[in-house]
Amino acid sequence: MENELHILLTEEDAAAERVEELTGYLREELLDLDVDDVTALPGGEAPPGARAVDVTQIGALLVTLGSSATALNQVITVIRSWMGRRHDTRQTVLLRMGDDVLEVSEATDDQVAQVFDIFVARHSPAGAQS
Repeated sequence: MENELHILLTEEDAAAERVEELTGYLREELLDLDVDDVTALPGGEAPPGARAVDVTQIGALLVTLGSSATALNQVITVIRSWMGRRHDTRQTVLLRMGDDVLEVSEATDDQVAQVFDIFVARHSPAGAQS
């Protein structure tokens, strides 16, 4: 079972500082779970002379799930809850485990629940979803 989940958060028209703040809040929630670590991933270096920050890299987290069979389900539950509290913004969440990528944007709560359940099922050993 893969044990690393990459998360990328973006919010339409958000300043880099806001995305960084939101990512920090999500990281704090994820650290309360039975995971080995949650690391904020630094963005790549800006090219010489560039002034803009790459906002897409500010919202990047790496979750090391560890050996808990239910860690992925717990992480997805927190992300789903976190997204549900932000209906006033246009946000995108991209999840990647190995070669499997899931991007969720402009979806209803039911659609988010359905695709997250499918994602968890693809990466969980049989019987470990609880």
